[in-house]
Amino acid sequence: MKKFTPVFSALALVIFLGACATNRSVEEKIAAASAQSNQKIESVASQVETLQEKQQQTDVRLDQLSQSAQEALKRAQEAGVLAKGKVVFEQTFSEDRVKFKLDKYDLSNDAKAALDEFGTRVKGLTDQYFIEIQGHTDDTGGEAYNEELGQRRADSVRRYLSREHKLPLNRMSTISYGDTLPVESNKTKAGRSANRRVVLVVLE
Repeated sequence: MKKFTPVFSALALVIFLGACATNRSVEEKIAAASAQSNQKIESVASQVETLQEKQQQTDVRLDQLSQSAQEALKRAQEAGVLAKGKVVFEQTFSEDRVKFKLDKYDLSNDAKAALDEFGTRVKGLTDQYFIEIQGHTDDTGGEAYNEELGQRRADSVRRYLSREHKLPLNRMSTISYGDTLPVESNKTKAGRSANRRVVLVVLE
């Protein structure tokens, strides 16, 4: 029996070393899998963080919207025309070039150029959209007259965007605020000019 002792010892040693090697291999695989898993988790977390940042950049907070934009959003939600229920952007054509002369609602060449830029921007949207076009006036006329004039200004814009840019009529609505939401004092000529404007609210 003593003759076999070295053989058994050698065999035991081989088995022991094999077990050690197997354990080491398993540990290495576990470590590699763990590292890979951690990388995936970090990647997913990074993607989520990026998406959240983009969402914050593109979404307009309700409390940052103008009164008329908030009302437009509410009207669109009640009408069921929104998919996401959010304001994409709000554009006021007063500081830009869509200004109206006193008692006028026709579009100047500058106004048309500004609306061309707007139409191109809207057509670049990938999601379904809805546009509310709001007409405003100064307080020169009476309440009923200003209400009608504001409506005509909004209708002029809607008609132009439909004819020239093929924006669907069923994706645009108009409303007149008359002289009820001035952005400047009507006591000055410059203020009255600023108040003769249209506001376009684009929603999804």
